[in-house]
Amino acid sequence: MGSNEHISKQFDVELEAVRSLVLKMGGLVESQIHRGLEGLQSCDMEVIDRTISDDHRVNGMEVEIDELCTQIIARRQPAASDLRLLMTVIKTITDLERIGDEAEKIARMAKLICASDRLSHPRFNEIKRIGEVALGMLRDSLDAFARLDTATAAKVVRQDEIVDDQFKNILRQLITFMMEDPRTISTSLEILFVAKAIERIGDHAKNMAEYVVYLVKGKDVRHVAIEEIEKESLGD
Repeated sequence: MGSNEHISKQFDVELEAVRSLVLKMGGLVESQIHRGLEGLQSCDMEVIDRTISDDHRVNGMEVEIDELCTQIIARRQPAASDLRLLMTVIKTITDLERIGDEAEKIARMAKLICASDRLSHPRFNEIKRIGEVALGMLRDSLDAFARLDTATAAKVVRQDEIVDDQFKNILRQLITFMMEDPRTISTSLEILFVAKAIERIGDHAKNMAEYVVYLVKGKDVRHVAIEEIEKESLGD
């Protein structure tokens, strides 16, 4: 085996290791969201506390992957698609870390809600629905990254509109609750913080999907219309 071929194979191994770490981090964040929402429904303090404590693991993985990418760029001086992959990874792990922060917020709000003796916990069903959509968006974004699937990435971007609409609906309903019964104000505000955290998770999942289109097509599709992203994702 020639030295250039050996170096190329080593480089491929390094890139694959980075991709695997991103998916591992994504799986950790996904379980963090799932536990945060589960804790809100069940008021299981062990689940809630674990969601909060896992945030440091997510932060640690972001630092680890970021440092690995920096070392590879400095050592290998990658170009074209390899450089796009590393840039995509660096951006993706930033969004994953922020999703972890939002999951931690959900758990902290769940702790407040569950610790209270209020009988009325409004809008839990709506929270469950919007949470499932956002969680599905994250899963699909990670899947699109793993398989370089721009069609799935475009679907995630489209789904962000559903999350935004559901958030607005929850907001309207909570305002109605608070106006009709001032006793629901404290819990309604805490539920609103949860809904906003889920809406932000959808935003970050959408960002990750847009990075996949950039990785595969070499075109930055941030801040462009969804129709343009769908067109780009289906093009050759």
